[in-house]
Parts: sequence; structure tokens; C-alpha cells
Amino acid sequence: MLWLDLETRSRCDLKTAGVYNYAASESTEVLCMAYVFDDEDVLLWEPSQLFPARVIRHILDGGKLHAFNAAFERLMFEYVICNDYDVPVPTLSQWVCVAATARANCCPGNLADVGRFLGTGMQKDFSGSRLIRALCVPRHDGTFNNDPALLAELYSYCCQDVRTTRAITKVLRALTPDEQKDYEINEIINGRGVLVDVELAKAAMRYAAAELEDLQKLVRETTDGAIVSIRSPRMREWVQARVGDEALKLMTVHKDGVARMSIDKTVRLNLLAMDDPEQVPPDVVTVIECADALWASSVAKFGRMTQLADEEDHRARGAFVFAGGAATGRAASYGIQFQNMSRKCADDPVAVRQAMVRGHSIAPQFGPRVTDVLRRMIRPALIPAPGNVFVDADWSQIEARVTPWLADADDILDVFRSGQDIYVKAAEGIFHTTEVTPNQRSVGKAASLSCGFGGGHKAFAAMGKIYGVNLPEDEAQRTVAAWRRANPWAVRMWYDLENAVATALRHRGHEIKAAKTTYMFDGATLWYMLPSGRVLCYPGAQFEEDGISYKKAAWKPAAGDPEWPRAKLYRSVLLENIVQATAHDLLRIALRRMEDEGLAVIAHIHDEVLLECKREVADAVLARVTEIMCTPPEWCKTLPLEIEAKVMERFGK
Repeated sequence: MLWLDLETRSRCDLKTAGVYNYAASESTEVLCMAYVFDDEDVLLWEPSQLFPARVIRHILDGGKLHAFNAAFERLMFEYVICNDYDVPVPTLSQWVCVAATARANCCPGNLADVGRFLGTGMQKDFSGSRLIRALCVPRHDGTFNNDPALLAELYSYCCQDVRTTRAITKVLRALTPDEQKDYEINEIINGRGVLVDVELAKAAMRYAAAELEDLQKLVRETTDGAIVSIRSPRMREWVQARVGDEALKLMTVHKDGVARMSIDKTVRLNLLAMDDPEQVPPDVVTVIECADALWASSVAKFGRMTQLADEEDHRARGAFVFAGGAATGRAASYGIQFQNMSRKCADDPVAVRQAMVRGHSIAPQFGPRVTDVLRRMIRPALIPAPGNVFVDADWSQIEARVTPWLADADDILDVFRSGQDIYVKAAEGIFHTTEVTPNQRSVGKAASLSCGFGGGHKAFAAMGKIYGVNLPEDEAQRTVAAWRRANPWAVRMWYDLENAVATALRHRGHEIKAAKTTYMFDGATLWYMLPSGRVLCYPGAQFEEDGISYKKAAWKPAAGDPEWPRAKLYRSVLLENIVQATAHDLLRIALRRMEDEGLAVIAHIHDEVLLECKREVADAVLARVTEIMCTPPEWCKTLPLEIEAKVMERFGK
């Protein structure tokens, strides 16, 4: 086995431009490579030396190359080392990403954290940030520091990273062949990238800058100068002093059992949804709407699009992080952030684009505010290459289907099989009627989406706000109780999962099954196998006085804290994880099938897949994608699947 790590420098900023542009930059160069075979001593190669012959033989023999965040080393090999030092190019399948392996094992994907999380005793050298600033970032005149003493420190730091990566690898469950294939497909999709309408993105940034000034001015005028900056803590205090008692309840949030006042996105949404001037006066509404506009991520997304777009072909690459969602293995996004991209799009994006690039007024013609228009132009800023189109396919209500499938609730699955509306069916059970009104359907939808994972009346109330459902607390409680009575299969599944996990923890090494999922505790980690056969886990699971807890990879310990933060393993968490993970397995399998057939996927968002193809074959691609996504794998052949798919000239909803 071979592990390696590179240290590099460039006038291209890695964080701003992304790894693909960084590797392709003419100014990027390798400073050193630390490497080690098996349990031997770590060796160091410098560019002034001949490249190690043993590493070359290893590559030619098809050997594996282990690296932490292997995409960086892979691209540096392809763009720099292989070109400048006459080294054969390793194939994608030769690379083993130890960071991806860590995430697939529900561990942090950061080298500085994962060793501590696993308790390997081997830690990353934290001097790296200082050395990188000193040696790898150009000075103001564009030159680099070549101080021999600092370079020697950097070489030592690189060697330590290799030792840490080797130690981590040895205690992690290796990726299965299917997981390795999924990782490789992730990297292929990253390499294809997606074409950015750079002219549109730059125009959006100009509009956003002008709108920022106008909104700040409106806030100052509305508050008589009390709020100079919308990002000031005074904004929350100003709102809090002017809203009614019911609104104050919505502003009160609890974290770790402590109540505090908040004006976060959810609170702002709930306050605006009240539509009650007695509770939320008009001037407060104005300030909250300005805050929403200013804090919207749309402006940042347009900026990242332009930064990540390749100078030559304007394609932004490297958007997806394999197994970035540690609890489920779902992909996360980098840069453009596909996973939190708004689904709302302009009705006529071509007309909006034309107005924007010409500098014409876009509000109120295309939306009430400039920021509203920009938010609806994020997706349309991604376009196919000339002569190409997009094929977009989206599973319909995938989690609402997977949940009853896991519970063997055939009567619920029959609703989908018969083509009935599942939310109408939910409303029928709640209201005991066969004549469901639109408002009752909204209640059925909010109840299904919030109660399905075991949520109570507060979760239902929060979900209801999104769909225009505003019920008093007592009525919300009755609605939740009615949903649970109408769906006893769901309640049984929650408790089955909870009991299975408790039983597994008490009987080390025994396999305990619930909801088509198998749990097994090895004394340190609670493993669970999904219906697909993919394995995930809850590291460090253990009994507490008030339930079961585990080490949560997404949380980081405070400075000096000897223990990794722990989260409670509620039945709602157990269910949500296996539902989302099972739905993600369907996506992984669909991506494998599409890649095997030469269908070019360029992006995916949980249950949505975006492909690019020639215009003349779009209908055939659409038909094949539909067949692939609607054909369940053998392990879930009774799961009814349905998709919504269309051909697009620009990315849309």
C-alpha cells in the first residue's frame, strides 16, 4: 500500500478558484511529496530530485494511491507532476480517498479532526497553516518565500500528514467496491462541470451591489437610524421590542435546553407568515423583508459561479463532495452549493437575462425586489454548451414512498401505485372525509412531511407555515394525534427502531433487525446495514441517563475540550437517517447505470439528476433516464417509483 501527500504553491488562490483552476494554473508548482509504502519509514521527494522509480513502478502495476482528499493529489499529478517529471498518469480507479473513506464511516472528513475523533493517537501537525501562509502564498510582489529553515519545517509537516493518513486508514472500514465506484462517479461528475452563464452572473453581481445600498438606506429610514447595519445584533432587539406576544413566542428558540431570542431565517419566515399587523407591525415587516433580501445566499452564489468558472470554457468543476452527509452518505456541495439551491425560477429567464445584461430595470417588472429576481435566476445561470440541452429528472415524493416501504405498509404504497394523491389521502385520514378541500390537503401535506419522522405539534406548526397552514397550538396537537391514529404503521416503526438499537447495544455482536435495517454493536460503534447492503454507523454509541448518544461527526469540540461532542439518538433521527440513506442508495445506483451507458450527469441534488446531451438525442436520453429511475433495484423491487422529467434550455425547476 502506498500513501502520499503533496505540498504546493501558486499565485492562484485555492479557496477562491477551486482545485481544478488551481491545478491548471501555470503558476502552480509542487514543493515536495511525502510518501510511504506499507509500514516503512516515510520518504520525501523534492522536485530537484529524480521522481521515485518505485512510485512509478507502483503506478504502472496498477497499484493504489492513498491520499487524504485525493482529488487534490490526483489533479496535481495530472496537471503538474505527470507533465513536468515524465510520470505515468494514474487512473481514477487507482486513487483511494481516505477523507471519503472517513466520511463513509460517519467520521469527520478533515484530517485535523478525524485522528482525534477516532482516537488513533496520531494527530495532524497544526503548524501547517502558519507554514502555508509563509511559503505557499505569494508575497505582495508576486514572489515566494524560499527560506530553507521554513521549507524544512514544511517537509516535516508533509511527512507527518502521511503518517496520520496511514494510521487513520488502518482503523477505518475500507470502501466496498460499490462505494469506490460511487466515489469515482462523483469525481467524473466533478470533472465534467457545468457551464456558467458568466455574463449573466456578473450582471447579477452588479445589480446586487446597487440593491444592497438601497436596502440599507431603507432600513435606516424605517428605523429612524436605530439600525445602521442589518447585520447588527440591534436588529433582533429592535424587532423584539415591537412585536406582539404571539410573535415573541415564535422568536423564542431553545438550544441545549436554554431559551434565547432569535431572528434567524426560520423565525423571519414565521413572523412574515403571521400576516397580522397587531403582532408584526408594517415597519417590522419592512425590516424583516430587507434582512431576508440582504442575507439571501443568491448574491454569493453568483460570485462563486464566476470565481469557479474555468477561464477557457466557463465550466465550474468540483462541486460535489462524496459522502459529505456523514449520517446518510449523501453528497454535499462545494462552491456553487447545489444542495441548497432554490427551486424557484423566473417564469421567463431569457427575458430576465436580456434585461440584466443590458442593464435595464428588472423590478418590479420581474419581481417585487431586485433580490427576489436574482434569487430566481440562480438556476438559469447554469446552461448547456452550444448545441446541447439539459435533461432534468426528479423523483416524485421519494421519502414519502421510502418511509412506508421500510415499514411494509402496503396500503400506503398502494396509494402511490394507484396514482392517488398521498396528501389528499393523509387529509382524508385526519379529517375523516372523502371530500378534501385545498386547505385540508395543505394540512395533510404538512402533517405527512413533519409527522412522518416522528415530529410533534411544533414540527407540524413549523412545516405548516411553509404551506400556509396556521393553526392554534391545541388544534395542531389534535391534528398530529389524528395523523398518528390514521398511520399506526409509522408509530410502530418509530418504536421498533428505538427498541432495535437499545437491544443491539445490550447484546454486543448480535444482529437486530427493524424496518428492513440491521443493527449490530461491536462494543465501540453501532453499525447498521441498509436494505441495499450499504453500511453506516453511529460511532461511540452508548447509553446515557436520558437515552442513547453517539459522537456526531458534524459537530466540532471547543478548544481544549477533551471529549468529542455527542448527540442524542432519538427515534426520529434513526428513521430520518435510514429513509434519506435509502433514498440516496437509489440515486447512487441510478448514477452507476447512467454512467455505464454513457449518459453524462453533470449535477444532482438529493433526488434530482441533471444531465447534458446533444439536442438531437434529448428525447431518447429522457426516455432512458425515465426507465432507469423508475426501475427499482432488486432489493426494493416492491417500491413504487415515479419521476418528473423534462428537457431544458437552461437549468430550471
